[in-house]
Amino acid sequence: MSKAVKIRRGLNIALQGKADKVHANANEAKQYAIKPTDFHGLMPKLVGKEGHKVKAGSVLFYDKYNESIKYASPVSGEISEIRRGEKRKILEVIITPDGKDSFEKHDVADPNDLSREEILEKMLASGLWPFIKMRPVDIVANPTDNPKMIVVSAFDSHPLAPDYNFLLKDEQEAFQSGINALNKLTEGSVHLNIRGEKKQNSIFEQCKNVQINLFGGVHPCGNVGVQIHHIDPINKGEVVWTVNPSDVATIGKFFMSGRFDTDRVVALTGSKVNEPRYLKTKIGASIESLVKDNIEADNVRIISGNVLTGDMTNDKGFVGYYHHQITVVPEGDHHKFFLTDGWLSLGFNRFSMSMAYPTMLNAPSKKWDLDTNLNGEERAFVVSEQYEKVFPFDIYPVFLLKSILTNDIDGMEKLGIYEVAPEDFALCEFVCTSKINSQKIIRDGLDIIKEECL
Repeated sequence: MSKAVKIRRGLNIALQGKADKVHANANEAKQYAIKPTDFHGLMPKLVGKEGHKVKAGSVLFYDKYNESIKYASPVSGEISEIRRGEKRKILEVIITPDGKDSFEKHDVADPNDLSREEILEKMLASGLWPFIKMRPVDIVANPTDNPKMIVVSAFDSHPLAPDYNFLLKDEQEAFQSGINALNKLTEGSVHLNIRGEKKQNSIFEQCKNVQINLFGGVHPCGNVGVQIHHIDPINKGEVVWTVNPSDVATIGKFFMSGRFDTDRVVALTGSKVNEPRYLKTKIGASIESLVKDNIEADNVRIISGNVLTGDMTNDKGFVGYYHHQITVVPEGDHHKFFLTDGWLSLGFNRFSMSMAYPTMLNAPSKKWDLDTNLNGEERAFVVSEQYEKVFPFDIYPVFLLKSILTNDIDGMEKLGIYEVAPEDFALCEFVCTSKINSQKIIRDGLDIIKEECL
């Protein structure tokens, strides 16, 4: 049965630089990369070496501990570099495109005519499987699991997030095909969660074979963890799979065309972007191809993803595998004089969750140009109930963090570690007086749970 939920505990951060609803082609990327670091916990085993020719959909590497999960090239061309870090850890597999757009070919098939095993086989062989992630632990799903449901959040409530209804406006058929494939992978329901207290005219409302739920209110109402918590919370021993709506369409196009179509629309956003807009590119494209000649200042921070959960990069980097947004904001590497811009200032242009400054009187209509300055340094936890105001779970967030810091596995389980992912603590990190890196702590806790309890 469909549900309607309104999230009241949270915080919307209205930033300048939202992408105009205009499609444009990105500059042709000179290089693409698939980064094993985008897949937490992955131990990659390379298939090709530098100099090897590949097609779009050719396997680049697979998971050493689950060889059925393969990771494919987004373009045809040559493996030009395998970039490594400490202890020869593989950081990036870089492909130089040949401009031919050659694809690995697979049989065209209607998901409705296939069994669960046949769909699994096709998705694993084609390199599509990494699009499916699992809760708990928030890693690439284990294909041998039987999830109690699959959740697709059709909207993103993060700052400057892309509008998936606009992004996928011409992909209705492909999206439905992807939903049909996902339906075969679970004995439960596929939950498609759309934004609003009532249904609106969107492509998602026309979907079949799904349970449509309505989510409204403030961020993080778009987080799948929050949605799962209010639909059917995860208990120990249960598994839920999640998929991004854009990736659902990619899965659908594979079954319709028989090829791994790596086209992706990325929202270029942020106050330091001259023309924020939607750019058509491919998975793993170079950042330079997206931001070239479109940034208005030198001292900026480029983020693959959004400002709360994205990865810091630069114009020599590559778009993250799970990212559909690039954000460019002012760098906060300068000191602020405490009387004019610091903690003793009148705050005529400062953002505050607690409404402590006069500019917050018109906060609902104001767009902010925030930099990356922490405005403080990390220190001990301050018990202020700030976390609870932006954390819409029936969980005690500070106690959960402390149980992880003390390696208390029993405490973690009792306090809800199975329900959360690092992104669910991003707002806690943003409002934290103590500047605690909450997302990293949660990630460490999930790694402990994966090692000891799963």
